[in-house]
This record gives sequence, structure tokens and C-alpha cells, in this order.
Amino acid sequence: MASKGTPATAMLTRAKIAFTPHTYEVDPRAASYGEAAAAALGVEPTRLFKTLVTTVDGQLTVGVVPVSASLDLKALASAVGGKRAAMAEPAAAERATGYVTGGISPVGQRSRLPIVIDASAEELATMYVSGGRRGLQIELAPADLVQVTGATLAPIASRPTASS
Repeated sequence: MASKGTPATAMLTRAKIAFTPHTYEVDPRAASYGEAAAAALGVEPTRLFKTLVTTVDGQLTVGVVPVSASLDLKALASAVGGKRAAMAEPAAAERATGYVTGGISPVGQRSRLPIVIDASAEELATMYVSGGRRGLQIELAPADLVQVTGATLAPIASRPTASS
């Protein structure tokens, strides 16, 4: 089962995009799937990105931000020319993407949703995103992720401030 592909890995393989799969043991008690994945893989949380499904003016839209940051909903709405953004219901996110919450990948989604990746990804040689199931992260170049998903890059992450 561990070697079983996902729609994300199949799509990357078909597109001839280089990626490295990384598996890890999922801690079901973890408060944050992303933080737990970063710790399990020994990866800086600024390099491991979470995939968050939102609604912008009623349309499902995906934001991809470092696990060390939060998604700035206003910035995401602005990045796609919208006015209001909110987190999507988990069931709607799962139906649209074909993935389960905690394992949603920006790659190989069932429906082609608009995707915005935080601009901080441009500073990285490689980044990690979900491979399409809990316990699987894929490492790839940010430019390759943008290419295969048709994503745009914009500053959509808000980082915690030292004073808060």
C-alpha cells in the first residue's frame, strides 16, 4: 500500500515532472497535519506547504501556504479578483478535489480549481506539498508545481508576529 500511487503522483509522472515522494507515519493525535509532517520528515515548516480549499465569492479556490503561516483570506480573494473568501466546508473540499482532508494535494485534483501559491515558494529550490494522502509528501521545484497546476503566485500567507 505504501507504494500505491495517487492522482498527484500519476499526474506528475505523466507530465514528466521530477519529484521525490516522502512517506512518514501519521500521528492521528496531531493538532496540525502540516506541522506534524514537517517534524516527521525533518523539514523546515517554511518549506512544507499546506493546501487549503476556500470559497471566494462562492467559487471553490485553493490557497497553498507554508505550514508555518496562516492563509490570509483577504489576500487570497484579492489574488483571484474576488471580494470575500472563507474556508470551504471539508465535505465540499473533499468532493471537489477527490482527496481527504489532511491529504489534499494541489496536484491531480478531481475538479480544476483556481490555485494560488504563496509567493514565498519562489525563494525555495524545492518545496513539499501533500502527495494526495496522509503520510505522503512530494518534494518538487516551485516552478514545476506552478506549471503542472496552472497556479498563480501571490503573497497570501500571514505569518505570526513576534508580539502576538
